[in-house]
Amino acid sequence: MRSTSAVVAALAACVAAAPSLKLTVTGPSVVTDVDNLTVKAIVTNTGAETVKLLKDPRTVLSDWRTNTFAIEGAAGTPAFTGIKVKYSPELALKSGDESKFAVLAPGQSFELTHDLAGVYNFTRSGAGDYKFSAGNVFQYVDSNGQLATVAAEAQSHKLKVGGSLASFKGAPKHDRSGIARRAIGYTSCSSTRQSQIATAANSANSYVSSANSYLAGISSGTTRYTTWFGTFTSSRFSTVKSHYSLIGTDATSTTYDCTCTESGTYAYVYPSSPGYVYLCGAFWNAPNTGTDSRAGTIVHEQSHFTVNGGTDDHVYGQSGAKSLAKSSPDQAIDNADNHEYFAENNPRALCFSVAEARSWYKVKGYRVFFLRSLVPRASGATAVTEFAIRIVLLVHVGGLVFLEFYSLMNELGGLV
Repeated sequence: MRSTSAVVAALAACVAAAPSLKLTVTGPSVVTDVDNLTVKAIVTNTGAETVKLLKDPRTVLSDWRTNTFAIEGAAGTPAFTGIKVKYSPELALKSGDESKFAVLAPGQSFELTHDLAGVYNFTRSGAGDYKFSAGNVFQYVDSNGQLATVAAEAQSHKLKVGGSLASFKGAPKHDRSGIARRAIGYTSCSSTRQSQIATAANSANSYVSSANSYLAGISSGTTRYTTWFGTFTSSRFSTVKSHYSLIGTDATSTTYDCTCTESGTYAYVYPSSPGYVYLCGAFWNAPNTGTDSRAGTIVHEQSHFTVNGGTDDHVYGQSGAKSLAKSSPDQAIDNADNHEYFAENNPRALCFSVAEARSWYKVKGYRVFFLRSLVPRASGATAVTEFAIRIVLLVHVGGLVFLEFYSLMNELGGLV
């Protein structure tokens, strides 16, 4: 019989060691003109195994001008004036493009100097001492080829900022009047792409209109609502409703710029410049509607604009968005992907749960009387029956017609 130590050794050999990283932010001690503001980020593999890190645009591994750093001063934080991006980690993983990753052998470091001129405006917070920290959570490819997360040991940097406190370096060159225009516009887009954008923009308007109608018809947490925005409270619900209301039909009053070619990115915007969206490589490979669609991407980007609520990118992807709704509803209602996925509603969510349907039956039996006359006890229902049930719900539930018929057929049959 094998010894216990041998078994333990064998098991240990099958389990890859967890990555270990150190993140250091360095730079000058004094900057007298924000035009010259740069800091260097160094990520070091302090573990015993090679690690493959995703160059997520929200992290120091990427040179995208996103809100990568947390900057704190005695008088507050500077205003973020960079970009917000729709990005898919899963898409990057599936692409097989090694340029989207940083591979570090044990002891090896990845260094990148970040030019922060034009990304942060210190006018509001004023001159003084600031602490520069960077997000320390990274995604890496685990031994199963899947994305996992690791938190690095982090070291911040202190820097005195003075002199000129604002920079226009990297600022958008387009007309900032943006949303005041009353027609869709295009910059450097072929006729084919203009047609694709127009179709997506109209679909985005439909998504937002449907979301507004749905939200107007509920007053408590439904399956669809809680899936993407978490536990229902009147305050959070009001915030979500305001976002979709503000977005309205902005999709067809926006100029779309086709100059971005980054294959792993769908789109980006400058939050303070409404009415102008940059479309990137992943946008063109997406379907018009459905999960991570062109129409959904437009909803995502419209939600980023400050005038529409100014959502952030706390997490990306359906899995992350669902987890965020469960763990942090306050962040979920501030996350652009959650707004996109609620609007796309794919896969389609129930407007009420089976438990809610049972309660409805007990309290308002006359409404289920109509279901009783239409729903057979057996699971084999005809298309005509399905259609009739949807019409009954439309009439009697104020427009909530998103019942997933087939998955509930047996349950509804058990009610009657």
